[in-house]
Amino acid sequence: MENKIVIPTGYMGSGSSAVTDLLSEVDGYSCSNGNFEYVFMHCPNGVFDLEDKLLKGNNAFRSDEALHAFYSCMKTLYTNKYYWVADYKDKVGSDFMSWCVEFISSLMDERTKDVYWYYQENPNVKIYIEKTLAKIIKLLSFGKVVPKPGLRYEEMWLSYTTPSEFYSRAKILLDKFFLQMGISNSNIILDQLVLPHNLYRIENYFEDNCKVIVVDRDPRDVFLLNKYYWRKANATVPYSFDVEKFCSNYSKMRQAEKQVENRNILRIHFEDLIYNYDSSVFQILSFLDIPKTLHKDKLTKFVPEKSKKNTQIFNRNMEYSDEAHYIESKLPQYLYNFPSVEREKFSVDNMIL
Repeated sequence: MENKIVIPTGYMGSGSSAVTDLLSEVDGYSCSNGNFEYVFMHCPNGVFDLEDKLLKGNNAFRSDEALHAFYSCMKTLYTNKYYWVADYKDKVGSDFMSWCVEFISSLMDERTKDVYWYYQENPNVKIYIEKTLAKIIKLLSFGKVVPKPGLRYEEMWLSYTTPSEFYSRAKILLDKFFLQMGISNSNIILDQLVLPHNLYRIENYFEDNCKVIVVDRDPRDVFLLNKYYWRKANATVPYSFDVEKFCSNYSKMRQAEKQVENRNILRIHFEDLIYNYDSSVFQILSFLDIPKTLHKDKLTKFVPEKSKKNTQIFNRNMEYSDEAHYIESKLPQYLYNFPSVEREKFSVDNMIL
């Protein structure tokens, strides 16, 4: 049987790492970097942005900017050891950057230093110095020598790739990535490789052995945890601390997601992993065709009783009631129907972000 690629994902603070922890208890499933989030597909100037720029309204300088921006982004992810979503040289492998260069080269129709465009002329210190020197040379030569203007980079990269070309070459990049992450030896778990808003794209990039598990969470808990607890720990997610703005933005964010029906996508609630543990585990194992007997390290990494302390925050303190009621009135379709009311003292230990 072909090994699987499992992608836990969610809506910022929704607890998708619980799925990573749960599946890490299953024999034959590995996540070599734990809950590390792999963002190179969906981050700004990542693979999906490159797709949009090259396949929608493309032209010479749009493709040039797209390819250079992608290269710069991948180089940052590869080299920066102090950026929590980066250090791919260590976390993925020393060949990652060469794969990206090969991917870029495979998309190019031309690379040239003969021409340039305004994007390359955007002034910086380097360009100001070069322009000053160019003026001096022009004056000293009485206009006979007109140096090339200073440019941010010398070479234009031009691509007029077709959708079929782009996706087939992106799959080559992904195949190398999956092999490096161990797909030939075991099933692999890659946290956040795609986001819910990217799910309409997955058929262009992945085969049937790719399974996505989307984790949802009650927005009352997300808002209150973010404002009153994650904020203190400098671990916030980008939601407003103003409850009215939170509800407005959260609603728009969820509505912006293109809904897709795909047998390789499973949607669950974080809370069900806690309050309906057995049935939720059965649902996940069935989705992945995992025999129950392979769940050998049950309750060693994902412990529902610990995670339970991170739910129903809105019932733990009366000062939260106004904000909780406002969220209930504005986002009723996203609320979780809790089976009981928990009023025990909340602990920030073992928080799942």
